[in-house]
Amino acid sequence: MRPDVEAMKADIEQSAALLRRRLDWDVSLRKLDELNARVEDPTLWDNPEQAQAVSRDRSRLEAQINSVRELESALEEGVMLAEMADEEGDEATLEEAREQLRAVKERAARAELEALLSGEADGNDAYLEVNSGAGGTESNDWAGMLLRMYSRWAKAHGYEVTIEAHEEGEQAGVKSATILIEGPNAYGWLKSESGVHRLVRISPYDAAAKRHTSFASIGVSPVVDDTIEIDINPSDVRTDTYRASGAGGQHINKTDSAVRLTHMPTNTVVACQAGRSQHQNRDMAWKMLRARLYELELQKREAAAQALADAKTDIGWGHQIRSYVLQPYQMVKDLRTEVETSDTQGVLDGDLDAFMGAALAARVGETRDGN
Repeated sequence: MRPDVEAMKADIEQSAALLRRRLDWDVSLRKLDELNARVEDPTLWDNPEQAQAVSRDRSRLEAQINSVRELESALEEGVMLAEMADEEGDEATLEEAREQLRAVKERAARAELEALLSGEADGNDAYLEVNSGAGGTESNDWAGMLLRMYSRWAKAHGYEVTIEAHEEGEQAGVKSATILIEGPNAYGWLKSESGVHRLVRISPYDAAAKRHTSFASIGVSPVVDDTIEIDINPSDVRTDTYRASGAGGQHINKTDSAVRLTHMPTNTVVACQAGRSQHQNRDMAWKMLRARLYELELQKREAAAQALADAKTDIGWGHQIRSYVLQPYQMVKDLRTEVETSDTQGVLDGDLDAFMGAALAARVGETRDGN
């Protein structure tokens, strides 16, 4: 076998072995059998909430087990093809086998990271909120760029993106916006993106072409499903209605259909204007509020939780998690993990996996060798 093929084979085998260890393979297989038996028990559905929880656990565990099996099967097929091509001296088929193994290696690397998504709400959908910092048009434009970046990342990974709230900047970009990102492990991947993001560039709004530094904050909360109880005292929540702005046809600007909720004990504010009626927006705003308060509770449980309050109250120097420098050189650098790249355009177009993967691994304190 060619040395490069042998090296890829060894890497994929190591990834598969690591995934089996993290899953505690034999225990997981037994647990899946138990969950399958429970789902097939008709009495389970006497309690719909419990049935949904069991079905969700089964689907998630089955997906994890199948992921490992598919990796091992694809590895076997790629190696067999490479060995056959090598024996026959068929360079074209050998290169095809290499491409297959490279793809399997990429899948294995992502599966390793997904195996770290074992947090209480990691598998949930997510709300992502962007807020511009001080600086007017510059910061609003930067917030708009971040909104585009995360939307493109989500769509590239097959997630659904829905705008729930959107307050436009006066000249460009957005003052604030909230999007719903729906798909497997959306919150798990995005949770490490919460914090302040700093941009350095030559301003397109400055006639003198001077460098400007802008800040915007990102906040990520898990969507809370019906199996998670969040107790909110209605008397602690102030409700405001206002006229929606932005795209949406004639109706959106004629009635006070937008809803803003303020949870006064935590000073948590959410807003929704995406619905066509105040009733729809009120329902969605309450879902968003539950998600935000649940995220706060999750952070309290983490010993190394980020200072979310600081990030939201002071969007500026000393609080940033990542810098995006477009002038005088090209560099995006994560200040927590030291991961960096000169492909700034790729990052702004949504290529964030390297940053998310490193932050995820650092957050759980694991390495590939399990040390």
